[in-house]
Amino acid sequence: MPPSHEGMLTEPVLLELQGWLLALQAEIQRCVAGALQEQAGTALASVAREGASDTIYELDRSLDELLLERCAALGERYPFVLIAEGNTRAFPAGADPGAPVFRLIVDPLDGTRGIMYDKRSAWTLAAVAPNRGPATNLGDIVLAVQTEVPTTKQYLADTLWAIRGEGARAVRRNLLTGEERPFALVPSRAQDLSHGFAMLSKFFPGGKAVTAEIEEQLYAQLGSLVSADRVRVFDDQYISTGGQLYELIVGHDRFNGDIRAALKAAPAERGYPPGLTVHPYDICTELIAREAGVVVTDLRGQPLREPLSEDAEVSWLAYANKSLQARIEPILQNLFRQYGLL
Repeated sequence: MPPSHEGMLTEPVLLELQGWLLALQAEIQRCVAGALQEQAGTALASVAREGASDTIYELDRSLDELLLERCAALGERYPFVLIAEGNTRAFPAGADPGAPVFRLIVDPLDGTRGIMYDKRSAWTLAAVAPNRGPATNLGDIVLAVQTEVPTTKQYLADTLWAIRGEGARAVRRNLLTGEERPFALVPSRAQDLSHGFAMLSKFFPGGKAVTAEIEEQLYAQLGSLVSADRVRVFDDQYISTGGQLYELIVGHDRFNGDIRAALKAAPAERGYPPGLTVHPYDICTELIAREAGVVVTDLRGQPLREPLSEDAEVSWLAYANKSLQARIEPILQNLFRQYGLL
């Protein structure tokens, strides 16, 4: 295993990479906006190829080409490894495996299914970690950036970023004028889930019944189902992991999680296992959430440590604050044990 290159990711280098990522994501934002204006959703939703861990739609394909072009240019300045769906490779081409200074993990478009039909914003996600070879994991990430890719009727879009230990920052950009205004990131300070948004992901067929059972039992044990004729907890199935994190970071959601990877690893559970799970590139910007004050863990309550690879599968839980974690986590862990997920 090559030694860590963390010492080479100095503050000036991180700021340079931050600027590069912001520019890349702004370009992706513009490309998607142009595609949405020019093509109908049915064309953008056509399948370009079936990847190892997800379906690549026509909208994704053009962004992959853009990503590789920009990475080739960056590789002239720094040797690095790109981790992306179907595009993991070293830059510059033919570089010594021990030479890369960092690993760059990217999801060019997280939330393709929503944006390709012009339904809801997607996000472009990226993060940087010092190169520790294949052992490099989510916990090594020192820089993360995510930019909103809005629907055609939106003229405002947000960008969030964080350098480890320096807090999270954000700007809201007017896409008509180019004006940017910083805004504060304030996760919810609520002490319970009453009259707020909270959910476990159940976007697709497979594992939905078990997930819903766990969710219902959680709310019952929290006392959120005390009245049959009143709704106390709201559900919002945002098909974008980056989008889910954003909703927590800005105070819209109080609890969010995705247990599909654990369900897939426990095939004895009734029903069909999930056919699609979270991968590290989907949740590579969780550093921003943590720097903003959101608590992000695995199902055991530990920090995420999955390797930065295309095929690793991730289950995650996120609480808007530590008080919510203290209330929800013990109940969830008992339920996970009952369902054979721990």
